[in-house]
Amino acid sequence: MKLIKDNGEETQFDKERFRTSLLKSGASVPQVEEVLENILGRIYEGMRTRELYQWAHQLLQEKSHALAARYSLKKALMELGPAGYYFEKWIAKFLEHLGFRTMHSQHIKGHAVTHEADVIAEKDGQLVWIECKFRNTGEAKISVTTPMYVLSRVKDICDKKFHFWGEELEFTRGMLVTNSYFTQDSIDFSKYYGLELLSWDHPEGKSIKSLTDQKMLYPITCLTTLSKEEKEKLLSKNIILVKELEQHEFVASRPELRKEICELLGKA
Repeated sequence: MKLIKDNGEETQFDKERFRTSLLKSGASVPQVEEVLENILGRIYEGMRTRELYQWAHQLLQEKSHALAARYSLKKALMELGPAGYYFEKWIAKFLEHLGFRTMHSQHIKGHAVTHEADVIAEKDGQLVWIECKFRNTGEAKISVTTPMYVLSRVKDICDKKFHFWGEELEFTRGMLVTNSYFTQDSIDFSKYYGLELLSWDHPEGKSIKSLTDQKMLYPITCLTTLSKEEKEKLLSKNIILVKELEQHEFVASRPELRKEICELLGKA
């Protein structure tokens, strides 16, 4: 049975892949089979993948807010827009929990021109220039022209000393990060020229999806017990991660929210 993606492309419904995506939310096998049984009888030819996702999300939420929150991670990242400013801040905090020192929105004078760095990260003496490409549609792909452009920026800032964190450091590599996907040409080009890539599904086992689940680095936008207005207010106060919200006084008077956070962070 063929479904229609957000970008208009057709895709074949894969029952096993769908089952796997439900299991990754943390749902038990019986819960997943119940959701599958409910949904399989409602799928039709030409159905939008977005509609399928919404049904699954609703059914998981009836079982647990935390299950729905994990399942909605891709959508939650898109809510860090519309321009992606909060996505850049989330990436900075994401990398901090992987052992990096970070800063964002810095202006750097290269050999030829001045560049605005989305994120700068350092670990073990390695200084990394990070370009973030935010997309607010789920199936968007980053074409090869983007890593070509990023590589030229990295070249312009290399072999120069910069003063960060009280130290003189040189950029050693570049990274391109997106909440969406890379084309195969983008992957091949970047691999050849040594540009690191990080996306929703790349690299395998260390993608945004994988690392977020492994390290529990969920953005607050995935929480189903917060309203859109509450999320925006918290983001404006630089509360980006669910981990940061856990100890916030805001949670004390919200038992349902506290329960969702505890379940999401494995503390239930």
